[in-house]
Amino acid sequence: MAVGPSVFAGVIPWLLTRWRVRRPVPGGTPARALGALLVGGGAVVLASSFVRFVTEGVGTPAPMAPPEKLVVGGIYRHVRHPMYVAMGAAVAGQALLLGRPRLLLYPVIAAVPVATFVRLHEEPVLVRRFGAQYEEYRRNVPGWLPRLRPWRPAAPPGGR
Repeated sequence: MAVGPSVFAGVIPWLLTRWRVRRPVPGGTPARALGALLVGGGAVVLASSFVRFVTEGVGTPAPMAPPEKLVVGGIYRHVRHPMYVAMGAAVAGQALLLGRPRLLLYPVIAAVPVATFVRLHEEPVLVRRFGAQYEEYRRNVPGWLPRLRPWRPAAPPGGR
């Protein structure tokens, strides 16, 4: 389950940087502090998203053990794809921590195939699996840029 995020936000950035810090770090201490917040925040969002899949969805994000219920609680009330957003934030944070602005290109370039996969595979699977419940969720919760106020569904999740 954690293989994808570990590769995306761990192995590939390491291959690109070998975790070598550019000295002096562009932006200095403020950039490094923001980088640490992005890495830490990304890790928290990833962990809470996995927990939410298990507790609310009664499954996992992995295709071999998908959730039985549509996951719309917690961070999912703000953004539909928090795991992808969190991985991008973690990599951006690494770029700031290491002083490697070129590392920012990686999540930008990776966003194209990820968004294509989501649009052409994940979303149609969710429509088939959860129907009108997912359609309502998709209409109310943005995919990539979180809404400030949490969405509150008209009916409790799984209540349809």
